Amino acid sequence: MFTYIDLFAGAGGLSEGFQRENYLPLFHIEMDNAACNTLRTRQIYYNLLKENKLSIYQDYLLKKIPQEQYYSYLSQNDKDSICNEKLTHENINNIKKKIEQRLKPYTNLDLLIGGPPCQTYSLVGRAVQKNKVHTDERTHLFKLYIDILKEFKPKLFVFENVTGLLSAKNEKGILYLDIIKESFSKIGYYFDYKVLNARDFGVLQNRKRVILIGWKKGISFKYPDFSTIPSEDFKVSDLFLDLPPIDNNKYLSANIPQYLQSYNIREKHDYLTQHSTRSVNSRDKQIYKLAITTWEKEKKRISYNMLPEDLTTHKNKTAFLDRFKVVAPDLTYSQTVLAHLSKDGHYYIYPDKKQCRSITVREAARLQSFPDNYFFEGSIFQAFKQIGNAVPPLMS
Repeated sequence: MFTYIDLFAGAGGLSEGFQRENYLPLFHIEMDNAACNTLRTRQIYYNLLKENKLSIYQDYLLKKIPQEQYYSYLSQNDKDSICNEKLTHENINNIKKKIEQRLKPYTNLDLLIGGPPCQTYSLVGRAVQKNKVHTDERTHLFKLYIDILKEFKPKLFVFENVTGLLSAKNEKGILYLDIIKESFSKIGYYFDYKVLNARDFGVLQNRKRVILIGWKKGISFKYPDFSTIPSEDFKVSDLFLDLPPIDNNKYLSANIPQYLQSYNIREKHDYLTQHSTRSVNSRDKQIYKLAITTWEKEKKRISYNMLPEDLTTHKNKTAFLDRFKVVAPDLTYSQTVLAHLSKDGHYYIYPDKKQCRSITVREAARLQSFPDNYFFEGSIFQAFKQIGNAVPPLMS
């Protein structure tokens, strides 16, 4: 069984893909407390699955047992594998000691995975921060990834980031990608990268990411060819067909849509959880209805400067004009799911005039290809943040 460590693990989207392929997670590090609890909840799920005791997990989802009791099923070994700390230059030596302890029973580490927080590489982040980007600590988190790589020398690594990484430069005008490449080479690794789109892996979402895959010098390896992955003509509506209105009952339809079956999003005995969203004020409901109607009749997105005066609150009518956007059910992919969903849902309007709301936590999770049995701990806003920051498990 191949072993791996996940840095900047978030809610575990990247890790989930590897666990499904029977890789063994030895260590997750994540600074967000709610995301760490999500990792703990998921690890117990896998333990119970192996022991054929999933009824305990179901009882937890149905709130028949409290979290404290559920977490009693987390072994000491599992507790040691999830590190709720912020990875920094100041504490990296302490983190290394914890990783070293975890690796003692194992002969080797096969893989390092992770995606350092990427806001400062994104085009939007660079536009907002301008010159402050170079002093933002997040810009340099890749150095911590490289430090861990150098210390524990896994055979391979996977490094995920936004496409903005390809054009981001430091204060001297040098591409960060070139700096990263030189750093990997110095510690004995080759790497290659491609811009991959989650759409090409069965995820019903337009989500492009840079995926770097590296390997030790001396190992016979090359970047995998993903071009043969088959794609099917499913639509976004296939994600929502079996979900009830949020103001109706809380049960899934007995008929499981083909997409959810094909990609293991939903299983026969899954319960409906986290099918809830934020409240919407009367003004936004009117805007949502207009956005949905415009898409239904004209297949067009509304622009903010098209709204009636009584519905506008922002003075800026020259930038970010697509701030209200329907998750179109008749397309084969949705817009990219981002962590901004935790702040407002205007960019993710559910396509139903009768409900006039933004998507729920469960709908967002499905857009990201998380299975229905994946539970996100914390508040609704923390759940949205975890989902938006995640790598789609299906792509992973």
